[in-house]
Amino acid sequence: MERRLLATALAALVALPALAQDNVLHVYNWSDYIAEDTVAKFEEATGIKVVYDVYDSNEVLEAKLLAGNSGYDIVVPTSSYLQRQIAAGVYMPLDKSKLPNLANMDPALMEKAQAYDPGNEHSVIYMWGTIGIGYNQAKVEERLGADAPVNSWSLVFDPQYASKLADCGITFLDSSTDMLQVALVYLGLDPTSTDSADLEKAADMLMQVRPYVRYFNSSQYISDLANGEVCVSVGFSGDIYIAAARAEEVGNGIEIAYSLPKEGAQLWFDMMAIPADAPNPEAAHAWINFIMDPQITADITNYVSYANANAASMPMVDDAIKNDPSIFPPPEVMAKLFPTVVYDARTDRVMTRLWTRVQTGQ
Repeated sequence: MERRLLATALAALVALPALAQDNVLHVYNWSDYIAEDTVAKFEEATGIKVVYDVYDSNEVLEAKLLAGNSGYDIVVPTSSYLQRQIAAGVYMPLDKSKLPNLANMDPALMEKAQAYDPGNEHSVIYMWGTIGIGYNQAKVEERLGADAPVNSWSLVFDPQYASKLADCGITFLDSSTDMLQVALVYLGLDPTSTDSADLEKAADMLMQVRPYVRYFNSSQYISDLANGEVCVSVGFSGDIYIAAARAEEVGNGIEIAYSLPKEGAQLWFDMMAIPADAPNPEAAHAWINFIMDPQITADITNYVSYANANAASMPMVDDAIKNDPSIFPPPEVMAKLFPTVVYDARTDRVMTRLWTRVQTGQ
């Protein structure tokens, strides 16, 4: 009898780590991309503890995923990266029976996302947005006048303008895919081109303004725009709005605006997905379903100023956000937005080489 009791006690002790693991969810998401209380609300609703880590580029996320055993249950890749990662077997199919809140999603936007994930089998849209130009209105006008081309990529890609803005600070995203795409559209070339000659032209153009770029980073510009350390940033739509909100909160008199250039801009989707080796897929499904709750989605959009694909959330989204054409673009603007691209290994190598040249200026 004593042996049986001892065996039972030992079995219970052995089971404790597994039980603890079952109650932990590891999330890996973009920086500055969730409402302040989302994690706490999920933990309260489910009893699952969340370990929440952040990154600021698809390249960083992809390196962890392709290495295997990342330890994450939820990741949020951009749609083009998701597509090639699906092909590499990185993600498990979703169990949609555990996602009743899928009924809240906008069918038209989910259909667009199927271009990257047929049937939406592996992913759900988290947020979506654009890449454009964030700028300090006073500093740009001071240097370029009231007629500054803030509605054009020429503001940052034409040396005659970039040279005059260099002293107050221009920043570019640290992403070859994003920056070369917008460079292509500025040159009047196909932004989805994989032709090496086209990509060379885009890199050559960026090299012309490289001396005027203060740094390449995909998150630092948020705080630097808000506090006046830089005056013009090529960045993600919601990040620019976060910078504007921070400046307003501290009352420093800095006014940040966001522009979708007339030549066209990149449209992207960030997708919630579960790695194939996720330690806790049950909790991962619970997280995805929780995020698709209309109020939770609205809270995130209201905090980060990114568009969402949750139709049921729209009545709860602040009017200033849902009526802003730079966040939720009207049809005529949507027509000029181009998708992110899935590149093959050859094109990846070309872009990496060109981007290294642009970053180093050599």
